[in-house]
Amino acid sequence: MDTTLLIREDVAAALHAGRPVVALESTVIAHGLPRPQNLETARAMEAAVREEGVVPATIAIMDGRLVAGLSSEQFATFAATDGIAKVSRADVAAVLAARQTGATTVAATMLIAARAGIRVFATGGIGGVHRGAELSFDISADLPEIARTPVAVVCAGAKAILDLPRTLEVLETFGVPVTGYRTNKFPAFYVEDSGLPLQSRVDTPAEAARLMQFHWEMGLSSGIVFCNPPPSARALPKQDVDAWIAQALQSAAAAEIRGKAVTPYLLDYLVKASRGQTLETNIALLVNNARVAAQIAKAYSALHSA
Repeated sequence: MDTTLLIREDVAAALHAGRPVVALESTVIAHGLPRPQNLETARAMEAAVREEGVVPATIAIMDGRLVAGLSSEQFATFAATDGIAKVSRADVAAVLAARQTGATTVAATMLIAARAGIRVFATGGIGGVHRGAELSFDISADLPEIARTPVAVVCAGAKAILDLPRTLEVLETFGVPVTGYRTNKFPAFYVEDSGLPLQSRVDTPAEAARLMQFHWEMGLSSGIVFCNPPPSARALPKQDVDAWIAQALQSAAAAEIRGKAVTPYLLDYLVKASRGQTLETNIALLVNNARVAAQIAKAYSALHSA
């Protein structure tokens, strides 16, 4: 019996019955979005999953336990509390031992989702290779986690502030399938098309589910990245985003921002530079990814119940 893992009752019932479940990350609530949009978006993501007939499980760490499925009250606590730890794989044991509250990144969410038996996870954008990584060696723990954890990740590509070509190279080296969902190009978070081609594409949840089935039935243990572009009505022009990112990187360097603080600093800068446009796109793609992930989870579950 796993005494470190607490699974919400409806999530546990769905997993036991073989019904679809979608994991969601808690850094969106604690670090990814400002108030009150953080709580509103987290609830909208869960609602989008439920509208597809799938059970959502927002993942976090609370009181020395891994939690798969925050309650409504826990959501409110996360949204209103300052100083919540940002938890990647390397931080999990320390946060558990200290009985702290922790918001899970992509890496930690995947780790806990797999431990609970959840196969599909929705996020905004994965982490990746940071610009200048040839000097800093700053590469997100998300990439090796995806390489070793058998969970499908639905995302709008990688965060646009990263070195996207190198991020794709690392994923290819790790043997991770990076597949476009109704696209042949790697999205750049706020941007539909980064200009980088993808080697494979699926156009329906059923096709995505078959890819998952073949990948894991062959004994391959990595995750799978499904790249779902931001909704066209909310996608931003690449040239505008590139200009804002250049400004943000200069500002971060001048302020000597490093480590885990870099991503939230840059994203906050982009919101201000774009006069809120990047925030609106971020929210739209998060909800859209949650809905697509639910559709894929439902199709994957159907394969195993047929």
